[in-house]
Amino acid sequence: MSDTGDLSQIRNVHEAYLRMQEEIGKVVVGQRHVIDEVLMAILSRGHALLVGVPGLAKTLLVSTISRVLDLSFKRIQFTPDLMPSDITGTDVLDEDKATGRRTFRFVQGPVFTNMLLADEINRTPPKTQAALLEAMQEHAVTIGSQSYSLPNPFFVLATQNPIEQEGTYPLPEAQLDRFMFNIVVGYPSREEEADIIRQVTIHRDVALDKVMDAADVIALQGAVSRVPVADHVIAFASDLARATRPKSPDAPDFVKEMVAWGAGPRAGIYLVQAAKARAVLLGRYHATTADVAAVALPVLRHRVLTTFNAEASGVTSDEIVKRLLERLRPGDDVEI
Repeated sequence: MSDTGDLSQIRNVHEAYLRMQEEIGKVVVGQRHVIDEVLMAILSRGHALLVGVPGLAKTLLVSTISRVLDLSFKRIQFTPDLMPSDITGTDVLDEDKATGRRTFRFVQGPVFTNMLLADEINRTPPKTQAALLEAMQEHAVTIGSQSYSLPNPFFVLATQNPIEQEGTYPLPEAQLDRFMFNIVVGYPSREEEADIIRQVTIHRDVALDKVMDAADVIALQGAVSRVPVADHVIAFASDLARATRPKSPDAPDFVKEMVAWGAGPRAGIYLVQAAKARAVLLGRYHATTADVAAVALPVLRHRVLTTFNAEASGVTSDEIVKRLLERLRPGDDVEI
């Protein structure tokens, strides 16, 4: 990285990252790894899937991050009767009362925002899911013959309930692959849960300071994309993705036995992009294999499909990824 402007941005971003943690912590208790992974996805121009049971402050967390970053925020509660036009918007017919002339006018849907929370995305049928996923990929929506660009930056953070699956429409693997991260939102610790109860059961007004704005986020995304990555780091990301494929000669025996389908090339791309974002958040000017290893779980867990035998034995995709990391062993002496 030779651009002095990029170096200056990265020197400042770690301080901004600490300030963001402080501001978000005023509202959200704990969930540090979730916050970090959402910020990595944002800096990498990626989308994220948040998986957790109800009541873990997923909506609060996303809306708080949008306030700290001074980004527009909208939330869609997905339901079985939601139509694609309810997300993207639609043409409405207007009539000029003076002339009687009729014209179509486009009314924007909630997808026209910087940060969109798609709550319980698996509650809506595939046609509506596809409309959102097309917007995620193209950063635009098409109504009739007219295409409309979405705001920049644009991120989708979708949630899923891992327990209640009755009456749901699980996302196909090809659509899951569009999400950079699959972030598991777990229960708080005993101390954190006591803090949550204490904060929620008293009246308090919390003022959040804005740490960045949309222009800052766009500039940082550009700086992240220019972070240098050594050949051995790219090779490690590629080897890790290839090792998840049971028919690959690089796959170990336990993968061939317990994995039905492995990660595609997009996994390696996301591993490197997320490693760059992590390095920038930590104030470093280059990505390492340890950065790749640190983001391996959220990048790979929804791209590694286990076999029936693995499921019957209680082996999860997370365990398979951890075993692969132990086998490949990242070489950089950097704290994960």
